[in-house]
Amino acid sequence: MALLSKKNTPLVGVDISSSAVKLLQLSRSGDRYRVEYYGVEPLPANAVKQRVIKEVDRVSSSIAKAAKRSGVKTRNAATAVSGSAVITKIINMPADLSEDELEQQLSMDANQYIPFPIEEVNLDFSVLGPADQPEMVNVLLACSRSTNVDLCVEALEGAGLTPRIVDIEAFAVENAFNTFVKDALNIDANEVVALFDIGASTTTLHALHQGRSVYTREQDFGGKELTEEIMHRYGLSYDEAGLAKRQGGLPESYETEVLQSFKNALIRQISRSLQFLFSSTEFSNVDRILLAGGCASIPGVESLVEEQIGVPVQVLDPLVNIGLAPRINKETIKADSPALMTALGLALRSFD
Repeated sequence: MALLSKKNTPLVGVDISSSAVKLLQLSRSGDRYRVEYYGVEPLPANAVKQRVIKEVDRVSSSIAKAAKRSGVKTRNAATAVSGSAVITKIINMPADLSEDELEQQLSMDANQYIPFPIEEVNLDFSVLGPADQPEMVNVLLACSRSTNVDLCVEALEGAGLTPRIVDIEAFAVENAFNTFVKDALNIDANEVVALFDIGASTTTLHALHQGRSVYTREQDFGGKELTEEIMHRYGLSYDEAGLAKRQGGLPESYETEVLQSFKNALIRQISRSLQFLFSSTEFSNVDRILLAGGCASIPGVESLVEEQIGVPVQVLDPLVNIGLAPRINKETIKADSPALMTALGLALRSFD
């Protein structure tokens, strides 16, 4: 699913989050994949706020640094807009329409489905398959305000990259899930999986069933809360607090006075998101929870969530069955692996 696409092009996936740029390119031989190039570069504070690019030049600079550090050669790139910037809707359309006819019809009917003037949005669609009614198909319609897409395009171009695809984050995660996670974890098609991506400032729930993203919800909560509490509690700068959080060296009281409080708050956020899932969909339970994002690897989070929520919980490692080029630092990418679902899904667009 893309808002701006050109298929069958070698691509580097560029995931622009609130705190960092993650850049990744894959190669494929048969059904085996390998990470060829990989880089991460922190973003300046407030360059991206609430998943929206606010300072394009600074984001471009971080993308360029990540590209240089990775050594990637291709200039063609895929990136994504977040779920909060996207409207999706499944509609029924006649099965005998060609792709051009579908596009024309949807453009004419779009105002029935989206709350913005058609000239202010980027619109795309994907045929999902037969509908319940004979001679009809289910079509997934997706749109985003043009300004959101334009900012992503401008940030990539400012870094010397050529934007070929602006995807939707939920669909990039779905793509990576189906390619790298589902079989590796022996996930049955009928299972309802709750994938929580716990980032710096946003926690996103991706609910997946039968290989499809069925629900997405973002909450303003993430590792930034823990960093700020360390900063205030121990008199550190924000950068010092972030470094201490990752590398250790904090007082013994940190575990009980600060970290445990953050874990408890995280569990409340997870529980709240699940309640929204149950009240908004046909599902009343989940079969397993996967933890992704930078906060997923905090010691003890996995077991505590499982104990409190009452379903199996795993920290996600989407790279478990993916090869690594010799140039890739294995320890570094292993540590970052839970946060790479979106970048992996975007890099997979090379093989569409």
